[in-house]
Parts: sequence; structure tokens; C-alpha cells
Amino acid sequence: MTDMNIENRKLNRPASENDKQHKKVFPIEAEAFHSPEETLARLNSHRQGLTIEEASERLKVYGRNEVAHEQVPPVLVQLLQAFNNPFIYVLMALAGVSFITDYWLPLRRGEETDLTGVLIILTMVSLSGLLRFWQEFRTNRAAQALKKMVRTTATVLRRGPGNIGAVQEEIPIEELVPGDVVFLAAGDLVPADVRLLASRDLFISQSILSGESLPVEKYDVMADVAGKDSEQLPDKDKSLLDLGNICLMGTNVTSGRAQAVVVATGSRTWFGSLAKSIVGTRTQTAFDRGVNSVSWLLIRFMLIMVPVVLLINGFSKGDWVEASLFALAVAVGLTPEMLPMIVSSNLAKGAIAMSRRKVIVKRLNAIQNFGAMDVLCTDKTGTLTQDNIFLEHHLDVSGVKSSRVLMLAWLNSSSQSGARNVMDRAILRFGEGRIAPSTKARFIKRDELPFDFVRRRVSVLVED
Repeated sequence: MTDMNIENRKLNRPASENDKQHKKVFPIEAEAFHSPEETLARLNSHRQGLTIEEASERLKVYGRNEVAHEQVPPVLVQLLQAFNNPFIYVLMALAGVSFITDYWLPLRRGEETDLTGVLIILTMVSLSGLLRFWQEFRTNRAAQALKKMVRTTATVLRRGPGNIGAVQEEIPIEELVPGDVVFLAAGDLVPADVRLLASRDLFISQSILSGESLPVEKYDVMADVAGKDSEQLPDKDKSLLDLGNICLMGTNVTSGRAQAVVVATGSRTWFGSLAKSIVGTRTQTAFDRGVNSVSWLLIRFMLIMVPVVLLINGFSKGDWVEASLFALAVAVGLTPEMLPMIVSSNLAKGAIAMSRRKVIVKRLNAIQNFGAMDVLCTDKTGTLTQDNIFLEHHLDVSGVKSSRVLMLAWLNSSSQSGARNVMDRAILRFGEGRIAPSTKARFIKRDELPFDFVRRRVSVLVED
């Protein structure tokens, strides 16, 4: 059994009373205090990455690289939730009372029965609940279909048998496993908790975890001059976010590039543990509180009026049975049976109007909150734009079409290491068939300056 397996069992064992007094230790935190070679050995991995067979086996053991998130409930649960409304509870109780007073008691006495009131209440309740269910069911299904269209990938190394033939592959981040060797470049999202193997000018934004807006330096290859290279072991008193040789899931690369080995995935990551703690029952919105407030107001009003009407009618006429029936009729009359239907219809109308503008509303009650917004901030990539670029013209500083500009741009995009962005891919697509294969062979790459958000460009130094 490898040291990594023993370590995993230690980290995943049930916490004892003594353990609970100490902070939780994450796999990535333990690996931060080992050298890259030790980490690779403990993960039973290699600088050339894993084979396809090894990755498949580990995927079965560790599971998919997914954090806890809200799951769409089954259809039956969605149907029941559509009727989970305090006002509907009041109406159902009144429907039961009306059934007893208007049908069951007259039937026992041999008198004429009347189910009109019961049917009206049940019809309003059914229409309200079914309308809400159908609208939310449709939007949930559309949201799931939209989610399947979004594909987030990571660049990993896959090697052949005998540590030969390692090639870079793009795989869905859900298929990452501990031991995978990944590449990070500016703009990338860190797909798991990783230990750096090599880096250059690497800065990571940890604002999603720490709230700190400034990016944090993760040691580049030249930093060993200052004694802070990626192989230097960190101070054990530092917090997890301050450790310089690791990157945490959910953070993103602001500049530079790196090669790293995956230590933990899914719920075993630091971000995954946070996600697990916040997934649960939704907090009540102002709209939910308003509906509950109106429902309880009606209930309190009925609790006051029904006894008053019962006592006045009973003492004045002396017929307590008739007084009870009249008091219950008053309770039914005080309740606006159409209110749930009106509310659901208006919310559904708002959801339909939003859908015509390409917006999916998963929960009808969110319509009211959406309407109460003053400013909405959202990431437009992939929603308002297609996240795709096409090269149309290649011009020099004078605005004249220039083949030299195209050649230099193509050299820059084809020679850089790390993941290529949409602009690079557009240039490479345009250059196919226009740039001779011998052109790149003429040039030898000497150096590279990675992208950062100060220069806002990546540069390569080539020699003809």
C-alpha cells in the first residue's frame, strides 16, 4: 500500500473527539510540505503524467471532479414543492371544512348537498400549483440542457507505456484525478488542488476564497535566486492560502504559466469543502416572507373573527349548530381563493417574458427579486457573446494589408507554450494554407514572456 493511500485513509477517517479540537487537514496542505518529487512519488505519478488506464482506474476510486451543488429534484418532488405554500395550506383546510359542512353533514341528514365551494377552492389550488410546477419543470429542464452545452476543459499530460510518448490532451475537468499533470496559463481556472512542479511569472487571484483583490505570486523559475523557488518548503505556521507552492481549486491564473500535479479533486479540495457546507435549504426571500406574512395575517384574522361570529350568533339565536356552520362559512368567505392563482399567473407571465429575452428563470419566486434589482452585474462571456473570434484582416500601422504582420502574429501564436486563447486559435486557423510549413522551421524559439495583466500580451523571442 502506498504512502498516499495511507495518508488518504488518515484524512478520510471519522474524526475523534481529539481531532475535532484541531482544524481539518486537507490533502493539498500535507503535500505543500514535500518536494515535487516526493509529492509525485506519494501520488504514484510521474512528471510525464498518467496513462489512460491509470487515469480511468483512479476515476473509479476517487470519483468525478465535482463539488457539491444543488441537484434538480425528481419530478414528483417538484410537483409536491409547487403546492408547498402556506396560503395553499389554508385553502386546503377550508376546502376540508366546506366539504364537511356543505356535503357530509347535509348528506347524513338527508338534505340537499352542495360541492360548489369545495370544487372552486380545489380548482384554484390545482391551477395555481400545476401552473407553478409546469413553469419550473420546463425551466429546470432547459437549464440542465444549457449546462450540458457548457464544456470546461483542462490540459493534461498523458503518457504511453514505459514513460514514453507523453502528449498534451484536453479533457473535461470532471475527469481529472489525483496524479494528473496539468498545465496552467493566464486566464485559466485552477481545476483542482494542485502542487506546482514548474512555473514562470505565475500570479494567482484568490479573491473567490480570501476576498483579497490583489493576485498572489506563486513562485516562478527565476525566484530561486531569492531563495523562494517552488521546491523550497513553506513555513508550517502559514495558512493554506499563504502557501506559495500550491494552487487551490476555484482560483484563477492572472498571469504567467505553470505545470502542476493534481493532489485532490471534488469534495476533497478546500473549495469543495466550502461548497458542501453552503449547499442546503435556500434562505427565504422578501417575497417568500411576504407570502407567509399574508397567510398568517389571514389565519390570525380568522382565529379572531370565527369565534366572535360563533358566540354572537349562538347566543342571539340559540342554535349552536347553525351558528357553527355560519362561522365556518365566514372563514371561507374571508379567504381570497383566487389569490394563489393570481400570484402564480403573474409570476409565470414574468418568467415567460424573460424567456423571450433568452433568460431562464428556474424559480418563479425569483421574478419578484429580479424586478427589485437596481443593478445586475454578470459575466457576459458565453451569454451575451459567443466567446469566439475570427480573423478578417491583417494590417500594418498604416492600415495597409501586410503579409508580414500575419506571419509575425502566426509565429507568436504557434510558438508560445501553454494553453492558447481564442485569439491565438483564430490566428492559427486563418494561417492554415496561407503560411508555408517551412516558415516556422526557419525560426528557433529563444525565450518567451508569458501573458500578464500589465503588459496584456504574450511575447516570444525567435531567431531566424
